[in-house]
Amino acid sequence: MRDQAEKLRILARTIKNQVESEIKGNGKKTRIIAVTSGKGGVGKTNFTINFALSLMAYGQKVIVLDADLGLANIDVILGISPKYNLYHVLKGEKTIQEIIVPGPQGLQIIAGGSGIQELANLRRWQVEQFIAKLGELEGLADILIIDTAAGLSRNVMSFVLAADEVIVITTPEPTAITDAYGLVKVMTTKKKNGVIHLVVNKVENAREADVTATKLSIVAEKFLKLNIGSLGFILDDPSVSKAVKSQEPFVLKYPKSPATACVQKLAAQLMEQEYAEPSGIKSFFNRLSNFFG
Repeated sequence: MRDQAEKLRILARTIKNQVESEIKGNGKKTRIIAVTSGKGGVGKTNFTINFALSLMAYGQKVIVLDADLGLANIDVILGISPKYNLYHVLKGEKTIQEIIVPGPQGLQIIAGGSGIQELANLRRWQVEQFIAKLGELEGLADILIIDTAAGLSRNVMSFVLAADEVIVITTPEPTAITDAYGLVKVMTTKKKNGVIHLVVNKVENAREADVTATKLSIVAEKFLKLNIGSLGFILDDPSVSKAVKSQEPFVLKYPKSPATACVQKLAAQLMEQEYAEPSGIKSFFNRLSNFFG
Protein backbone atom coordinates (compact mmCIF):
# COMPACT_ATOMS: atom_id res chain seq x y z
CA MET A 1 0.00 0.00 0.00
CA ARG A 2 2.90 2.31 0.88
CA ASP A 3 4.41 1.78 -2.56
CA GLN A 4 1.11 2.62 -4.21
CA ALA A 5 0.68 5.72 -2.04
CA GLU A 6 4.22 6.86 -2.89
CA LYS A 7 3.54 6.36 -6.59
CA LEU A 8 0.39 8.46 -6.29
CA ARG A 9 2.34 11.21 -4.51
CA ILE A 10 5.00 11.18 -7.24
CA LEU A 11 2.31 11.28 -9.92
CA ALA A 12 0.58 14.18 -8.14
CA ARG A 13 3.87 16.12 -7.90
CA THR A 14 4.60 15.46 -11.58
CA ILE A 15 1.18 16.71 -12.66
CA LYS A 16 1.53 19.75 -10.37
CA ASN A 17 4.93 20.60 -11.89
CA GLN A 18 3.59 20.19 -15.41
CA VAL A 19 0.64 22.48 -14.70
CA GLU A 20 2.88 25.10 -13.07
CA SER A 21 5.24 24.90 -16.04
CA GLU A 22 2.38 25.40 -18.48
CA ILE A 23 1.01 28.33 -16.49
CA LYS A 24 4.45 29.90 -16.37
CA GLY A 25 4.92 29.35 -20.10
CA ASN A 26 1.53 30.86 -20.88
CA GLY A 27 2.49 33.90 -18.85
CA LYS A 28 5.33 34.74 -21.21
CA LYS A 29 4.92 38.22 -22.61
CA THR A 30 5.17 39.10 -26.28
CA ARG A 31 8.22 40.98 -27.54
CA ILE A 32 7.13 44.18 -29.35
CA ILE A 33 9.32 45.38 -32.23
CA ALA A 34 8.49 48.39 -34.41
CA VAL A 35 10.06 48.58 -37.87
CA THR A 36 10.25 52.13 -39.18
CA SER A 37 12.13 54.52 -41.47
CA GLY A 38 12.71 58.23 -41.89
CA LYS A 39 11.56 58.16 -45.50
CA GLY A 40 9.67 55.90 -47.89
CA GLY A 41 11.22 53.72 -50.56
CA VAL A 42 13.90 52.13 -48.38
CA GLY A 43 12.32 48.65 -48.38
CA LYS A 44 10.85 48.76 -44.87
CA THR A 45 7.75 46.64 -45.45
CA ASN A 46 9.57 44.10 -47.59
CA PHE A 47 12.14 43.78 -44.82
CA THR A 48 9.40 43.35 -42.20
CA ILE A 49 7.78 40.38 -43.93
CA ASN A 50 11.00 38.57 -44.81
CA PHE A 51 12.53 39.26 -41.40
CA ALA A 52 9.42 37.91 -39.67
CA LEU A 53 9.61 34.71 -41.71
CA SER A 54 13.31 34.35 -40.88
CA LEU A 55 12.58 34.70 -37.15
CA MET A 56 10.05 31.89 -37.43
CA ALA A 57 12.90 29.57 -38.40
CA TYR A 58 13.96 29.89 -34.73
CA GLY A 59 10.65 28.52 -33.55
CA GLN A 60 9.18 31.96 -32.90
CA LYS A 61 5.47 32.56 -33.38
CA VAL A 62 5.26 35.91 -35.17
CA ILE A 63 2.40 38.29 -35.88
CA VAL A 64 2.88 41.32 -38.14
CA LEU A 65 0.67 44.35 -37.52
CA ASP A 66 0.32 46.58 -40.58
CA ALA A 67 0.21 50.03 -39.00
CA ASP A 68 0.77 51.99 -42.21
CA LEU A 69 -2.68 53.54 -42.55
CA GLY A 70 -1.94 55.17 -45.88
CA LEU A 71 -0.47 52.31 -47.91
CA ALA A 72 -1.36 48.64 -47.59
CA ASN A 73 2.03 47.41 -48.80
CA ILE A 74 1.89 44.15 -46.87
CA ASP A 75 -1.24 43.21 -48.80
CA VAL A 76 0.57 43.84 -52.08
CA ILE A 77 3.77 42.02 -51.14
CA LEU A 78 1.92 38.91 -49.97
CA GLY A 79 -0.97 39.05 -52.41
CA ILE A 80 -3.56 39.02 -49.62
CA SER A 81 -6.52 41.27 -48.91
CA PRO A 82 -7.60 41.43 -45.24
CA LYS A 83 -11.36 41.87 -44.97
CA TYR A 84 -11.32 43.01 -41.34
CA ASN A 85 -9.00 45.10 -39.17
CA LEU A 86 -8.63 46.43 -35.62
CA TYR A 87 -11.56 48.77 -36.17
CA HIS A 88 -13.91 45.77 -36.27
CA VAL A 89 -12.49 44.52 -32.95
CA LEU A 90 -12.84 47.96 -31.42
CA LYS A 91 -16.50 48.10 -32.46
CA GLY A 92 -17.14 44.61 -31.10
CA GLU A 93 -17.99 43.22 -34.53
CA LYS A 94 -15.09 40.72 -34.59
CA THR A 95 -12.76 39.03 -32.12
CA ILE A 96 -9.01 39.49 -32.44
CA GLN A 97 -8.66 35.92 -33.73
CA GLU A 98 -11.24 36.58 -36.44
CA ILE A 99 -9.27 39.44 -38.00
CA ILE A 100 -5.95 37.57 -38.17
CA VAL A 101 -5.07 36.71 -41.76
CA PRO A 102 -2.89 33.63 -42.30
CA GLY A 103 0.26 34.32 -44.29
CA PRO A 104 2.97 32.03 -45.67
CA GLN A 105 4.65 29.44 -43.43
CA GLY A 106 2.30 30.17 -40.52
CA LEU A 107 3.05 33.89 -40.39
CA GLN A 108 0.03 35.85 -39.12
CA ILE A 109 -1.03 39.30 -40.33
CA ILE A 110 -3.27 41.91 -38.69
CA ALA A 111 -4.45 45.01 -40.54
CA GLY A 112 -4.55 48.08 -38.32
CA GLY A 113 -6.93 50.12 -40.45
CA SER A 114 -8.86 53.00 -38.94
CA GLY A 115 -9.02 51.17 -35.61
CA ILE A 116 -5.66 52.66 -34.66
CA GLN A 117 -6.70 56.27 -35.16
CA GLU A 118 -9.99 55.61 -33.36
CA LEU A 119 -8.02 55.12 -30.13
CA ALA A 120 -7.80 58.89 -29.83
CA ASN A 121 -11.61 59.17 -29.75
CA LEU A 122 -12.33 56.56 -27.07
CA ARG A 123 -13.12 57.08 -23.42
CA ARG A 124 -10.80 55.45 -20.90
CA TRP A 125 -13.17 52.55 -20.12
CA GLN A 126 -13.53 51.86 -23.85
CA VAL A 127 -9.75 51.85 -24.26
CA GLU A 128 -9.38 49.38 -21.38
CA GLN A 129 -12.08 47.16 -22.87
CA PHE A 130 -10.33 47.26 -26.26
CA ILE A 131 -6.94 46.49 -24.72
CA ALA A 132 -8.44 43.52 -22.85
CA LYS A 133 -9.54 42.09 -26.20
CA LEU A 134 -6.09 42.69 -27.69
CA GLY A 135 -4.58 40.87 -24.73
CA GLU A 136 -5.71 37.64 -26.37
CA LEU A 137 -2.75 38.06 -28.73
CA GLU A 138 -0.35 37.45 -25.83
CA GLY A 139 -0.58 33.70 -26.12
CA LEU A 140 -0.62 33.71 -29.91
CA ALA A 141 2.75 35.32 -30.58
CA ASP A 142 6.26 35.38 -29.18
CA ILE A 143 7.00 38.47 -31.26
CA LEU A 144 4.71 41.20 -32.56
CA ILE A 145 6.32 43.19 -35.38
CA ILE A 146 4.73 46.51 -36.24
CA ASP A 147 5.25 47.83 -39.75
CA THR A 148 4.81 51.59 -39.31
CA ALA A 149 4.42 54.22 -41.98
CA ALA A 150 7.56 56.15 -42.95
CA GLY A 151 8.36 59.59 -41.57
CA LEU A 152 7.81 61.51 -38.35
CA SER A 153 4.03 61.73 -38.12
CA ARG A 154 2.25 61.40 -34.78
CA ASN A 155 0.96 58.00 -35.84
CA VAL A 156 4.48 56.72 -36.57
CA MET A 157 6.04 58.14 -33.43
CA SER A 158 3.28 56.70 -31.24
CA PHE A 159 4.10 53.16 -32.34
CA VAL A 160 7.84 53.74 -32.18
CA LEU A 161 7.72 55.14 -28.65
CA ALA A 162 5.32 52.46 -27.38
CA ALA A 163 7.39 49.51 -28.67
CA ASP A 164 10.01 47.61 -26.65
CA GLU A 165 12.50 47.81 -29.52
CA VAL A 166 12.78 49.72 -32.78
CA ILE A 167 14.46 48.70 -36.03
CA VAL A 168 15.31 51.71 -38.21
CA ILE A 169 15.71 50.95 -41.91
CA THR A 170 17.88 53.19 -44.08
CA THR A 171 19.87 53.00 -47.32
CA PRO A 172 23.24 54.52 -48.27
CA GLU A 173 21.49 57.46 -49.97
CA PRO A 174 22.34 60.76 -48.20
CA THR A 175 18.65 61.74 -47.90
CA ALA A 176 17.78 58.38 -46.32
CA ILE A 177 20.62 58.73 -43.79
CA THR A 178 19.56 62.29 -42.93
CA ASP A 179 15.93 61.27 -42.47
CA ALA A 180 16.94 58.25 -40.38
CA TYR A 181 18.95 60.54 -38.09
CA GLY A 182 15.96 62.89 -37.81
CA LEU A 183 13.78 59.97 -36.77
CA VAL A 184 16.29 58.77 -34.17
CA LYS A 185 16.64 62.31 -32.83
CA VAL A 186 12.90 62.65 -32.23
CA MET A 187 12.78 59.19 -30.64
CA THR A 188 15.57 59.90 -28.17
CA THR A 189 14.11 63.30 -27.28
CA LYS A 190 10.86 61.65 -26.18
CA LYS A 191 12.21 58.30 -24.91
CA LYS A 192 15.65 58.11 -23.33
CA ASN A 193 15.92 54.36 -22.73
CA GLY A 194 14.70 52.99 -26.06
CA VAL A 195 16.45 50.10 -27.82
CA ILE A 196 17.32 51.02 -31.41
CA HIS A 197 18.69 48.66 -34.06
CA LEU A 198 19.93 49.95 -37.42
CA VAL A 199 19.59 48.01 -40.68
CA VAL A 200 21.19 49.34 -43.86
CA ASN A 201 19.31 48.12 -46.91
CA LYS A 202 20.19 48.01 -50.62
CA VAL A 203 23.97 48.13 -50.21
CA GLU A 204 26.52 47.06 -52.84
CA ASN A 205 28.78 45.40 -50.29
CA ALA A 206 29.62 45.11 -46.59
CA ARG A 207 31.97 48.09 -46.77
CA GLU A 208 29.22 50.42 -48.02
CA ALA A 209 26.99 49.20 -45.19
CA ASP A 210 29.73 49.83 -42.64
CA VAL A 211 30.39 53.35 -43.97
CA THR A 212 26.67 54.18 -43.85
CA ALA A 213 26.18 52.83 -40.32
CA THR A 214 29.32 54.60 -39.12
CA LYS A 215 28.13 57.96 -40.50
CA LEU A 216 24.87 57.70 -38.60
CA SER A 217 26.51 56.36 -35.45
CA ILE A 218 29.10 59.16 -35.28
CA VAL A 219 26.48 61.90 -35.63
CA ALA A 220 24.15 60.23 -33.11
CA GLU A 221 26.93 59.81 -30.57
CA LYS A 222 28.18 63.37 -31.04
CA PHE A 223 24.87 65.22 -30.88
CA LEU A 224 22.53 62.82 -29.10
CA LYS A 225 25.00 60.98 -26.85
CA LEU A 226 23.47 57.81 -28.26
CA ASN A 227 25.13 54.56 -29.28
CA ILE A 228 23.08 53.05 -32.12
CA GLY A 229 23.55 49.32 -32.51
CA SER A 230 23.89 48.11 -36.09
CA LEU A 231 21.96 44.89 -36.62
CA GLY A 232 23.47 44.42 -40.08
CA PHE A 233 22.75 45.01 -43.75
CA ILE A 234 20.95 43.65 -46.82
CA LEU A 235 22.64 43.51 -50.20
CA ASP A 236 21.01 45.14 -53.22
CA ASP A 237 19.70 42.04 -54.95
CA PRO A 238 17.54 41.77 -58.13
CA SER A 239 15.75 38.75 -56.65
CA VAL A 240 14.02 41.12 -54.20
CA SER A 241 12.17 43.07 -56.90
CA LYS A 242 11.42 39.83 -58.77
CA ALA A 243 9.78 38.39 -55.66
CA VAL A 244 7.72 41.56 -55.16
CA LYS A 245 6.40 41.27 -58.72
CA SER A 246 5.29 37.70 -58.05
CA GLN A 247 3.85 38.77 -54.65
CA GLU A 248 5.98 36.32 -52.69
CA PRO A 249 8.54 36.91 -49.92
CA PHE A 250 12.05 36.64 -51.37
CA VAL A 251 13.24 34.38 -48.53
CA LEU A 252 10.76 31.79 -49.81
CA LYS A 253 10.90 32.51 -53.54
CA TYR A 254 14.70 32.76 -53.68
CA PRO A 255 16.05 30.95 -50.59
CA LYS A 256 19.61 30.87 -51.96
CA SER A 257 19.75 34.57 -52.88
CA PRO A 258 22.23 37.03 -51.30
CA ALA A 259 19.34 39.08 -49.83
CA THR A 260 17.90 35.99 -48.14
CA ALA A 261 21.28 35.16 -46.59
CA CYS A 262 21.49 38.72 -45.25
CA VAL A 263 18.02 38.71 -43.69
CA GLN A 264 18.61 35.31 -42.12
CA LYS A 265 21.80 36.68 -40.59
CA LEU A 266 19.86 39.67 -39.22
CA ALA A 267 17.32 37.33 -37.63
CA ALA A 268 20.15 35.31 -36.07
CA GLN A 269 21.69 38.53 -34.72
CA LEU A 270 18.44 39.59 -33.07
CA MET A 271 17.81 36.18 -31.53
CA GLU A 272 21.34 36.03 -30.11
CA GLN A 273 21.18 39.45 -28.48
CA GLU A 274 20.15 39.84 -24.87
CA TYR A 275 17.06 41.95 -24.35
CA ALA A 276 15.03 43.27 -21.46
CA GLU A 277 11.89 41.48 -20.31
CA PRO A 278 9.18 42.35 -22.88
CA SER A 279 6.34 44.54 -21.67
CA GLY A 280 3.71 42.51 -23.51
CA ILE A 281 0.69 43.23 -25.70
CA LYS A 282 -1.57 44.91 -23.12
CA SER A 283 1.15 47.21 -21.85
CA PHE A 284 2.10 48.15 -25.43
CA PHE A 285 -1.43 49.09 -26.48
CA ASN A 286 -1.95 50.91 -23.19
CA ARG A 287 1.09 53.09 -23.92
CA LEU A 288 -0.06 53.50 -27.50
CA SER A 289 -3.48 54.76 -26.40
CA ASN A 290 -1.78 57.32 -24.14
CA PHE A 291 0.25 58.66 -27.06
CA PHE A 292 -2.87 58.89 -29.21
CA GLY A 293 -4.95 60.39 -26.43
